Amino acid sequence: MRNRALDCLALTIAIIGAINWGLIGLFSFDLVAFIFGNMSWFSRIIYALVGIAGLYIITFYMYTNGNMAESNKA
Repeated sequence: MRNRALDCLALTIAIIGAINWGLIGLFSFDLVAFIFGNMSWFSRIIYALVGIAGLYIITFYMYTNGNMAESNKA
C-alpha cells in the first residue's frame, strides 16, 4: 500500500527541483541560491530534499507495470 500524501509531496519537491535546474540550464539563474543564499544551511537542506525526493520517485517505476496497474483494472 502506497502513501498518497508522501507520493504527492515527493513529486512536488521534484518538480520544484526540476524547475530550478531548468532555470540554471537556460538562464544560469539558481532560484534556491537567490532566495536562501549560496550554499547556506537552508539551501543545502532544500537541495538534499530534492535529491531524496528524486530517489523516492525512482520507486514509482516498480508500479508502472506491476501491482498499481493491476489494481486500477479491478
